[in-house]
Amino acid sequence: MTSRNLQHPCEPAYSGNVFIGSTQDIRKAKAVLYGMPMDWTVSFRSGTRLGPARIREVSLGLEEYSPYLDRDLADIEYYDAGDIALPFGNAPKSVDVIYHYVREVYAAGKFPLGLGGEHLATWGCIRAAAEAYPDLRVIHLDAHTDLRDDYEGESYSHATVLKKVCDLIGPDRVYQFGIRSGTRAEFEFARQHTHFFPFDVYEPMSTVLQELADHPVYVTWDIDVFDPAYAPGTGTAEHGGIAPREAFQVFSLLSKLRVVGFDLMEVAPPMDSSEQTQILAAKLVREALLACVRP
Repeated sequence: MTSRNLQHPCEPAYSGNVFIGSTQDIRKAKAVLYGMPMDWTVSFRSGTRLGPARIREVSLGLEEYSPYLDRDLADIEYYDAGDIALPFGNAPKSVDVIYHYVREVYAAGKFPLGLGGEHLATWGCIRAAAEAYPDLRVIHLDAHTDLRDDYEGESYSHATVLKKVCDLIGPDRVYQFGIRSGTRAEFEFARQHTHFFPFDVYEPMSTVLQELADHPVYVTWDIDVFDPAYAPGTGTAEHGGIAPREAFQVFSLLSKLRVVGFDLMEVAPPMDSSEQTQILAAKLVREALLACVRP
């Protein structure tokens, strides 16, 4: 499965569904939706490379209208470019491919919305976002801190992605929500250096809107921020998470910010035969498009 060419819009160049409501012409689109089918460094249960395709497929069961935001997908133009072709098993090169791809999306003046895939892929996205927006802030929703320098000797890991982001833009520009798992050292680092809000999402995020309002913001959303009762289809499920109702309220907050990029990561369809995780993920993507992409 390969991505559709950004410069020469055409019919889908791959066999598979596009996300509900996608335009066929990138020239009309304000946003590009793309997949990052990667699970090269997953440390527990694999399968996230299958996430982007299945999120697209189940999106066909959604309504295009969001009663949470009172907006409709018909009111915006976005283009589903398919999945980026990544070198199987090569984490550093895959991240570099993603970086160059998202950089091209920004150069085309489009809003990038990525589907994962393991969380390490976000490193490529945020590198491109920080280059396009030097004053970038990052909102991170996750069960895990992801603040290690390395995991079992590997610096390229889904457990290190936010530490790489902190090293790039500074930890004082990183806002972490919903965290409930990590090492003692990671929690100490977060408490001292990032804007750290463990366990909860909506209430603490509402308190920082004013300080984020004047800055470009990239949002990276790990599906495991949810309690596994709602989203069991992920590689490293962690009990004690948020419920979907709270998550949908979060998009009303994001709609007030200058969001310049978004990704939804770590959906692993093989871990959820009920497909509730994938269906939830598709609904989150709909809300992200409506909250963050201006008509």
